[in-house]
Amino acid sequence: WGDEGKGKIVDWLSARADVVVRFQGGHNAGHTLVIDGKVYKLRLIPSGILRPDKQAIIGNGVVVDPWALLAEIKELREQGVAISPQNLKIAETVPLILPVHGAVDRAREEALGAAKLGTTGRGIGPAYEDKVARRAIRLIDLARPEFLAQKIDALLTH
Repeated sequence: WGDEGKGKIVDWLSARADVVVRFQGGHNAGHTLVIDGKVYKLRLIPSGILRPDKQAIIGNGVVVDPWALLAEIKELREQGVAISPQNLKIAETVPLILPVHGAVDRAREEALGAAKLGTTGRGIGPAYEDKVARRAIRLIDLARPEFLAQKIDALLTH
């Protein structure tokens, strides 16, 4: 199917929905949509964002690299896509992919040598490990600085 095939199916489905939710995954798997001759590449943000009458939601099952998310928002805005808190909602409990996750991912791949898994090295697997182990830094933690340092210490101690 490839990125464009996935994009066509997603676009067809999202045109028929009021709310489009990304429920799992990270910024490693994207899809390409072509709408009115304009090409959009989405990795984290649900494709509903491309339609003004749709609500796009990033759910708790997604692991979010905040820098990748901000870059994608910037890229889409530069293409004329309106993105605001009114049309893009993010679950406050989404786990964040931090630089340490990417470093761990790449170090593990390198250590495996010829037996490596072939990950993207973006830290998605290690971020999910932290989510499951209940030590992830979540979006809401950024709004609670009095607890953030303690959570980061616990994460790095592991």
